Amino acid sequence: MSRSTSSDRRITRRKAILKQAKGFRGRRGTNFKAARDAVRKALLHSYVGRKDKKSDMRQIWITRINAAVRAEGITYSRFIAGMNKAGIQLNRKALSNMAIEDPTAFKAVVEASKKALGV
Repeated sequence: MSRSTSSDRRITRRKAILKQAKGFRGRRGTNFKAARDAVRKALLHSYVGRKDKKSDMRQIWITRINAAVRAEGITYSRFIAGMNKAGIQLNRKALSNMAIEDPTAFKAVVEASKKALGV
């Protein structure tokens, strides 16, 4: 019985890893073992980065809302508390977009929030 090898599969796997490592600097982009480690680490970082991006976006939305409500004479925390009391259920992304794209509607939400607080 002849000896079998995994040459086709091995070459395909190596090509795939090196293709993913395209653009990496130095040995990490050309040497299989270094590229394999670099690709694993890059994929891990990209996974974590996708999770971090959600937190970053929320921070941006809160900052934008805070700036917009301070122009109306109220703080962010009081605004959110007033919205909860008034029963207004808009998420921070929608509020941020509203503050930028439709200031009159946002002002109406702020006024409703103030009214619920009794300010």
